Amino acid sequence: MTSLVFVDTDVLVYARDPRDATQRSFASEWIRMLWTQERGRTSVQVLGDYYDLITRRFRPAVSREDAWDDVQHYLSSWNPRALDSEVLDRARDIEASHHLGWGECLVVAAAQLQDCVLLLSASLPDRADYGGVIVRSPFTLQIAEESGAYPLPQRPPSRHRGRGRPRRAPSHDSDAGS
Repeated sequence: MTSLVFVDTDVLVYARDPRDATQRSFASEWIRMLWTQERGRTSVQVLGDYYDLITRRFRPAVSREDAWDDVQHYLSSWNPRALDSEVLDRARDIEASHHLGWGECLVVAAAQLQDCVLLLSASLPDRADYGGVIVRSPFTLQIAEESGAYPLPQRPPSRHRGRGRPRRAPSHDSDAGS
């Protein structure tokens, strides 16, 4: 069983970075796999940071049209979490308990609120556990090793017997025994 995976800004940027073919390859493989399996998640904040980084600070810069196409691509199927009061409240709790920078708290909060168990990031400590969200670097965790990188979510016990129909509770007539 595989779970939802939150992708941080740096992973999206590495997938576009022509300066390091190895990092680009790892990041691209992760994104491609998550896209195919429809398990990738991110946030509006991450997409905004991504757009800013690759169009303004990245050298060579990506054209605004190409960057916007990327953003639209992720918006269409990765269900990015909006920056809302719930994310802010959760981020404040994370800041108090884990002493991360505010931007990192927002990322972890968005991952938690989307029920992601894995957060791909090269900027957070590898193997850190933030309230059930495990951080892994896309450069140290191979795709084939993913399922061993986090505990699998527990399935609630079934209300049904192994075979057949569910048991009926015995009916008790209020007149019985009178």
